[in-house]
Amino acid sequence: MAQYSAELDGVFVALADPTRRAVVRRLGRGPVSVGDLAREFPMTLPSFMKHVRMLETNGLIRTAKSGRVRTCVLNRDRLALIDGWLAEQRRIWEERTDRLEQFVTGPEEGNP
Repeated sequence: MAQYSAELDGVFVALADPTRRAVVRRLGRGPVSVGDLAREFPMTLPSFMKHVRMLETNGLIRTAKSGRVRTCVLNRDRLALIDGWLAEQRRIWEERTDRLEQFVTGPEEGNP
């Protein structure tokens, strides 16, 4: 459970930055080279590479080098970690609102 929590924390930290979320969104359309991807953002390549490393370290993307070109690919399986957590939270809150609804719409005590 601690491993799951640490992995989930890392993914959320990686996605907390708008640049990294934009990278994930862009990679959702397909693989792209780091150079082409970096051109979409107003920062130097070394600064952009810090974002790439953060996403890669937390398993959200994979990179592969072919010659002089490094290509980024979205790791969709890693997004399942977030999806699972959100599904669990959704279930918990739906149960709570169901109980609240039963309480509010149930018969009042003392009235048959």
